[in-house]
Amino acid sequence: MTRPQGDRTQAGLAVERMCALAGASRASWYRHWAEREPDLEEAGVRDAIQRLALANRHYGYRRLAAELRREGRCVNAKRVLRMTREDNLLCLRKPAFKPATTDSRHGFRVYANLAARMEPMAPDRLWVADITYVRLKASFVYLAVILDAYSRKVIGWSLEDHMEARLVVAALEMAVRDRRPDRGQVVHHSDRGVQYACGDYAEKLEAYGIIPSMSRAGCPYDNAKAESFMKTLKQEEVDGADYRDIAHARDCIGRFLEEVYNRQRLHSALQYRPPEEFEDARPWAAAQQPMDDQPKPLSPN
Repeated sequence: MTRPQGDRTQAGLAVERMCALAGASRASWYRHWAEREPDLEEAGVRDAIQRLALANRHYGYRRLAAELRREGRCVNAKRVLRMTREDNLLCLRKPAFKPATTDSRHGFRVYANLAARMEPMAPDRLWVADITYVRLKASFVYLAVILDAYSRKVIGWSLEDHMEARLVVAALEMAVRDRRPDRGQVVHHSDRGVQYACGDYAEKLEAYGIIPSMSRAGCPYDNAKAESFMKTLKQEEVDGADYRDIAHARDCIGRFLEEVYNRQRLHSALQYRPPEEFEDARPWAAAQQPMDDQPKPLSPN
């Protein structure tokens, strides 16, 4: 970032004093500044944009602008958009074939949609779950994920070569081990797929004291946070990868989920912060005061 015109130099001298000592006019100094300094600042910003765009090839101009501001550069999103267009630094987008991962034609119980009007104000109030496919060189494998809807953090996941109930059970057990929620505290929302509706999964939810919730039939918008995450995962990890086998896919996807997505990736819904940083900021703590901290009414006696 350039110094404002008329600002003091690093030696602490004002422009007027420097010009007087050098026997030069202030107008000549300003002409020199206008010819040289803005170009240096422009080059610095352009270099930073190119570095960030190459390191985060799926970032759009808004996230690049947020990253630059986190580095201390004063830039707005429109300027970043102009520079990325000029330098052809376009984020990657690739349409993908989508095999079906949801089969709601079953005889198991379908639960009411409890998440429709929920707006979680703290972690571990609403979990959202979904399944997607991952393509290997010669086959498909399947990924089950559970997110905390408050912070968008991935708290449980499992990758297997089948879509049996144990796929989603493994993701649920990881989430419970990591978060250890109180009984009756969490609403678990998913689609109506047989994996989430079957007896094995329902028994696990009941054992952990987690309240089940399901989307309406044929309405993916009811599980929009999970759908949005799957889109991000495909665009920023899966579509640009060439997994040799399931072990390679598990290693790469696990690293992306735990190191990149949870700890580094900026989310526009989280004021451009990563999920773990958003949770650590604890903006919800003030709303979670223990009851003992609240003023108590005086006794009538």
